[in-house]
Amino acid sequence: MDMLEQYRITQQPYYSASGNEVERYKQAYTHRIPLILKGPTGCGKTRFIEHMAYVLDKPLVTVACNEDMSASDLIGRFLLDPQGTFWHDGPLTQAVRYGGICYLDEIVEARQDTTVVIHPLTDARRMLPLDKKGELLRAHPDFQLVVSYNPGYQSHSKDMKASTRQRFAAIEFDYPSASVEAGILVHETGISTEMSDVLVSIARQTRLLKNQGLQEGASTRMLIYAARMILDGMSPRDSCEMTIVSALSDEPHTTESLRALVDAHFP
Repeated sequence: MDMLEQYRITQQPYYSASGNEVERYKQAYTHRIPLILKGPTGCGKTRFIEHMAYVLDKPLVTVACNEDMSASDLIGRFLLDPQGTFWHDGPLTQAVRYGGICYLDEIVEARQDTTVVIHPLTDARRMLPLDKKGELLRAHPDFQLVVSYNPGYQSHSKDMKASTRQRFAAIEFDYPSASVEAGILVHETGISTEMSDVLVSIARQTRLLKNQGLQEGASTRMLIYAARMILDGMSPRDSCEMTIVSALSDEPHTTESLRALVDAHFP
């Protein structure tokens, strides 16, 4: 019985490579090297790891990290039932025990005392101590740990500790080239090439405003939302107002600048 069957990706996620990231990941997986995927929000990190899990035919156990997540949420805990107590593996433990790729999305959002539990898995030991259960779990040969974060969006207090970072190799992501990004929109939504080119042009100009009123520019994900609304009959201006202008900023001067940018593309 495949204990991670529910985590298998059964349909190939569309992913258009921007460089040699596919080959780099395959090399990292061959040696089960822990890996960081770093890059801006919505640039395709999660889609990439889903694509690679499908290509390699490995289960992908994804955990969306947050500041309330405890070590028990990752590892597991004892639960009660009418017969007494029983141990329930957390998502990390399931991947370690049965041989999946464990993907900790936005790892720096988790408390640092929580992420310390991954350290024994990211060196030659490849072990996970389950102290509450009294078990020292050796990682399945197919297990790999992958984490992601956005280095340009985190405060210093939420940066990854050097003692953790140095345990990983890393692949750096950015938004794809204009032609690749436009192709992604066409594939994901069915929008026309002409409209996809306009949306990509808007996004690329918002990205020039990073650190000049915006923490980040419009992501590829935002453009997909906009394209879907346009295809459903919403005007391009209204769609961009919802998915780009209002979503990126609450500051009046910045939103006016973004609105003017959209208006310039849809006179």
